[in-house]
Amino acid sequence: MTEPNAPEKKPFLYVVVCACGIAGHVGRLIAAAQERHWDVGVIATPQGLGFLDTEAIQAQTGYPIRSAWRTPGEARPLPPADAIAVAPATFNTVNKWAAGISDTLALGVLCEAYGMGIPTAVLPYLNTAQAAHPAYRRSLDQLREMDVRIGSYEPHRPKAGGGADRFRWEEALELLEPRLPG
Repeated sequence: MTEPNAPEKKPFLYVVVCACGIAGHVGRLIAAAQERHWDVGVIATPQGLGFLDTEAIQAQTGYPIRSAWRTPGEARPLPPADAIAVAPATFNTVNKWAAGISDTLALGVLCEAYGMGIPTAVLPYLNTAQAAHPAYRRSLDQLREMDVRIGSYEPHRPKAGGGADRFRWEEALELLEPRLPG
């Protein structure tokens, strides 16, 4: 039973951020999630951390950005996830995740999420040359089999970066919405 004046517990969203040029705009996803009454914590790949304004993100979320494993006995800095959004997701992360490789905290969280039944959405951000690689197509198929929802971003030209204007951060929330307990 909830106490009469106790604040309602908001669902908690992990946002996993990978190393790519648009990662610095992840605040857009955080703001969209918060507008939908989510609490948010960010987990960055080790290389992704360098693309982020950590002070701004920590101020926006109220939580530290995680990128490394905790030491034994260290307190958990984030509550358990009710859902996970991987945005932006690189070629490397998509392929390692689908293969079950857990060599970073971010990948460990993603690999474990499947077994825990945590709803997960991924917004890949890569170029057409990477997307043409057969391993990437197999990885997307594997993630779909794992019931991961995959965003609709169309890859950009190699060496062009870009496409940030076409990257719909909110799509992660739209993909997760129907999978959340109501």
